[in-house]
Amino acid sequence: MNLGTDVSSLTTTAASAAAKGLSIVVPVYNEAAGLASLHQRLCELAKTLRQRYRLPCEVVYVDDGSADTTLAIARALPADTIDVQVVSLSRNFGKEAALMAGLDHARRGAVMFMDGDGQHPPVLVEQLVKHWIEDGYDVVYTAKAHRDNESFLRRQAVHGFYALINWGARQKIPEDAGDFRLLSPRAVAALRQLPERNRFFKGLASWIGFRQIRVDYEPAPRAHGVTTFNATRLLGLSIEGLTSFSVAPLRFASLFGVLLAAGAFLFGLSILWEVWTTGKQVPGYPSLVVGLMTIGGVQLIMIGIVGEYIGKILSELKARPIYFVAEHSEKQFEADKADEASSRTAAE
Repeated sequence: MNLGTDVSSLTTTAASAAAKGLSIVVPVYNEAAGLASLHQRLCELAKTLRQRYRLPCEVVYVDDGSADTTLAIARALPADTIDVQVVSLSRNFGKEAALMAGLDHARRGAVMFMDGDGQHPPVLVEQLVKHWIEDGYDVVYTAKAHRDNESFLRRQAVHGFYALINWGARQKIPEDAGDFRLLSPRAVAALRQLPERNRFFKGLASWIGFRQIRVDYEPAPRAHGVTTFNATRLLGLSIEGLTSFSVAPLRFASLFGVLLAAGAFLFGLSILWEVWTTGKQVPGYPSLVVGLMTIGGVQLIMIGIVGEYIGKILSELKARPIYFVAEHSEKQFEADKADEASSRTAAE
């Protein structure tokens, strides 16, 4: 039985990249105010890529249960220099599910993921495509150049998260890397082979390997609205990532248990030494209560950590679908007619 997958036949060169094309997956949630503007920028980008690399492009908008008019606006977007797919999920399943839905519906060879809030500059896409086609990289991911505009506490929390999730990991997850990245056709095929339902996209995109390169950038300010990722949701996403991709919390729990047991053993030895050398009994009530409270609290923490992993196992065993599509539409850009019209205009 073959437990691996051979994707070597999907290796792309500068000559074959144009035949495979590029799918741009954009998950959107309540982005009605800026969606038309983003689409216009993507159309201009697709025109540039088509002229420079003869690269056909499509954009896949995944509406993750928006409560505003995002879906209606997405339906009306024109296929101007770019194919357009609109995938509407039956409810809000979360960004990871929306990314997977976009990956499943992408029809071109390479796939690029970017947010719909305008903070991922489309002009940077040209650089990512260049690294794929001209330099031969399979995964081109972006990362924040710095976090100077964030609080000290948040910067330390982010650093601690990556230190914990990479503790003992064979394949490290780059710090500050985001979902804005490009995957070559064979990297896309590898990512589609991963069957788990509790997905942590940043970790999975790093785990598949291949040639990867980092591109630092400055996120643009949001053109409208406010982010939905508050401190509570970011904490939940961090726990999701840790328990879905790393066993570091379990290792930490084991190490902490060993340290606590060692401390209790040394404390017991100190009591015996004091009784033996002075003949005085150590008052038992305060030390007993503190010890019981400490051990009880630690046990509850450990049970909670183990419970998170058991919950993930239960979710995988249930094997529920990651998402449901309520509506799917597409519009095709007719490149041949566009080229003919362009040639006719030039001749006139």
